[in-house]
Amino acid sequence: MKVENSKMVSVHYTLTVDGAVADKSAEGKPLQFICGTGMLLPKFEGAIMGKEPGEKVSFTLEPKDGYGELDPQAIVELPKTIFMVDGKVAEEILFVGNIIPMASQEGYRMNGVVKAVGEESVTMDFNHPMAGKTLNFDVEVVEVRDVTPEDLAAQGGCNCGCSGNCESGCDGGCEGGCN
Repeated sequence: MKVENSKMVSVHYTLTVDGAVADKSAEGKPLQFICGTGMLLPKFEGAIMGKEPGEKVSFTLEPKDGYGELDPQAIVELPKTIFMVDGKVAEEILFVGNIIPMASQEGYRMNGVVKAVGEESVTMDFNHPMAGKTLNFDVEVVEVRDVTPEDLAAQGGCNCGCSGNCESGCDGGCEGGCN
């Protein structure tokens, strides 16, 4: 069976960035995903499309095809007062390189990396850690199979609006089946 949309795909991969291994699948525990559901970078899926178990491929994704270019507007200076806990600034978390989970004014959760700490402010970088990086992948397709109802349930359903109950209006339109 070949890699195609709506198939459960398992791959072993190594991601190299700036000449160093940045991430890799654990031995005996391949990365599993349903192809075409947006779980992985589109160009990653495109590079393995049509491959069969046992096939290997190496490819490079430029920043625009990975996590985007560095956005200077995602580096912001924030007043130290927003890091107050029980009436005092939480100085113990304000050090260069620390990753602090935060929320935007709209309520979106994001991680910020402390870039600088001043007397009255903290410079935070909210770019994705891989933004601006060229991503080099070595991938081996381990398994390709049909998606099961259990696979869909593990991902929260089939995303067709039927809430897992095909009788409520799915009309069989779920790619990979309905749970």
